[in-house]
Order: sequence, then structure tokens, then C-alpha cells
Amino acid sequence: MSEEAGGAAGSRLDRLASVNLNLLVPLLALLEERSVTKAAERVGLTQSAMSHALSRMRRLFDDDLLVRQGGGATLTPRALELIGPLRATLQQAADIVDFPGFDPATDRRVITVAMTTSTAFVLGARLGRLVAERAPNATLRLRTITVPTDGTFTEHGVDVVLVSEASASPYPRERLYDDRIVVVASADAPPEASALDLLTTQPHIVVDAEQRVFPYSVLDERGVPYRVGQLISDFLLVPYLVGRAGGVGLLRYRVAAEMRTFVDLRIEEFPFPIRRLGIDMVWNPHLGDHSFISWLRRLLFDAAGP
Repeated sequence: MSEEAGGAAGSRLDRLASVNLNLLVPLLALLEERSVTKAAERVGLTQSAMSHALSRMRRLFDDDLLVRQGGGATLTPRALELIGPLRATLQQAADIVDFPGFDPATDRRVITVAMTTSTAFVLGARLGRLVAERAPNATLRLRTITVPTDGTFTEHGVDVVLVSEASASPYPRERLYDDRIVVVASADAPPEASALDLLTTQPHIVVDAEQRVFPYSVLDERGVPYRVGQLISDFLLVPYLVGRAGGVGLLRYRVAAEMRTFVDLRIEEFPFPIRRLGIDMVWNPHLGDHSFISWLRRLLFDAAGP
């Protein structure tokens, strides 16, 4: 590096002396929580102190950062750009200071896991129970999503996303558990009817999507006739409506098995060979707390176990 270039870099770093770097921690909390009240609670400030900090950060970045919209708040484009680099920078600072590693017995962090409503129905209660047992001072926050987006990790401080193997992600992924598609019908369906009989004689309750959900393509390829009786917007409604109103549906087995504790369901194996459906873990690429990742990974595997 030339002396001139080194001097320019040094000049930029020297200018940091005029900046209150203590603002960066509450700034990240504000950007992730999108709420002055929640951010203040998270970092241990009063609401008025957090509001004052926000005013100073707005002057520092010459940007509103957080703006009211309807009944909530939204981030400016500049604020969205800041989240990833800010989180990575603060994690590096924490590593330099060498704070003690994650201790589940005393840590008071908010653990944020994003997943579909159906996956939350399968794992949510188990996750809540395990976090309460193993990290009694922490808070578990479940974020329900449909399809993960580029902003999933840069909003709300999501630590890990649980996604179907069919969902694309630019980040590395690891299989949490495998599932399979089954046929669900009302317990009142003819007991002598096979799974194929149920599919061809009972009206189907189907999620309304641009493309028919898997594995209807298998039925179509094999020329299996079926009739759609209801179109709905949420997979979790399929077993409930089938159990209460009759008909037939196609659903992941573990969702159907959980729902069977609420409604009387008949569960049959799909009558043709099909691929299994995996649920994967995709970690926040900006999360550098390796002891915490290792702990949460083990907890997720325990929650997903038989």
C-alpha cells in the first residue's frame, strides 16, 4: 500500500474518534426490532434514551432509518443496507473483546427461528419446552414465513430459517429431518377404501397456488382422476377441514400426526412411490457466535427427533 493510500485509510479510521461507537449496538437493535420500545428492552435502555439515540443516529447517517407506516414502522433502503455489515462488525468487535462464550444457563438473548406455520405446528411446542428447560433466561421468538427471501436474515434478527428442501437458498443448508407425503381423510371415510380409492372418490381440499402442490403432479402423470372440492390458503387448514368436514387431502406426515391430536383423522400412505420431503436448517450468514450456533443446532435436532 502506498504512503498516500495508507494515509487515506488512517484518516478514515481517525475520523471514528469523533463518532460515538456506543450508538452501533442500539442501532442494530432498532433495525432488527423496528420498534423503539422493543429495542430499548433488548439493550437495557429506557425508551426515552433509545429515542434520543435514534435522533443522533439519524444525524450521523443523514437518513431517517426508521419511519412510521400505518400502525407499525418500516426501514429505509439505507437502513436495510446497514443491517448485515453492522451485525458482522459488532460480532467481530465482540470476538476482539473476547466476551465469555454462550452460556445457556445465564444468557438472556432472544433466540429467533423462522419457519412455515406448518413446521411451527410440528416443532414449536417442543422448541419452546426445550428452550425453557435449557436456557431459562432466554426468549424464544418464532417467525412464520412462507418462502424465505433475501431480507429474511437482515430483518428481525433471525438466527436460523427452517425451510423445505424445495425452497432455494444461496446459503449452505443442513438437513434437520425427513418427512413424507401421506393421504389424510376423515375417520368417517369408508373403512374398506384404500388410499387410492379415497383419492379418486372423495373431494380434495387443496392449497390454492399458481402451481398444484406436490405430489399432485404424480397423480396427473399417472392419469389418476380426482376432484377438487375446496381451495384454501394455508396447508395447516387441510387436516382440520378434512377431519371436521370430510374429503381428502395430501399433507406432510408429521403435520398430520400432530393435527390428529386435535381432530379424528385417518392417515394412509401415498399409493405411489414418491420422493421424501426434507426440512433443512439455513443459518444466518452474519451470525458468528459459534458456541451459540452449536447449542441451538443440537437443540433443533433434539426437538425434531422422534
